[in-house]
Amino acid sequence: MPQGFLEHANLTVSDPDRSAALFIDLCGWHQRWRGPAQNGGWTIHVGSERDYLALFSPTAQTGEAQPLGFAKGAPLNHVGLVVDDLDAAEQVVVAAGLKPFSHMDYEPGRRFYFIDWDGIEFEVVSYT
Repeated sequence: MPQGFLEHANLTVSDPDRSAALFIDLCGWHQRWRGPAQNGGWTIHVGSERDYLALFSPTAQTGEAQPLGFAKGAPLNHVGLVVDDLDAAEQVVVAAGLKPFSHMDYEPGRRFYFIDWDGIEFEVVSYT
């Protein structure tokens, strides 16, 4: 049977630089690539050597108003991120001006959620 892993998720955001800075601070990631998107717009890849988030904006370089994509939950519910220090991760989210919510502690780990500037929900979990 084939084995796989999630290599990347491509998210439409209004400000790829702002979102990239958040995920670099939140997860200890690095910028893997940045440049023009295939069909216009701008993309920044942030992550590890194995996996990443592609942060796309149709307006980042042109300044022209474009729709940003799907409404919350249609079809994406949330993106899950694993961190080794949940309390430090929450401080990063708060420092970015975002509001953590739904703090929970149940097997297999502790977690909280936040919604970014573009209405994308993230779950941040620690299994330590």
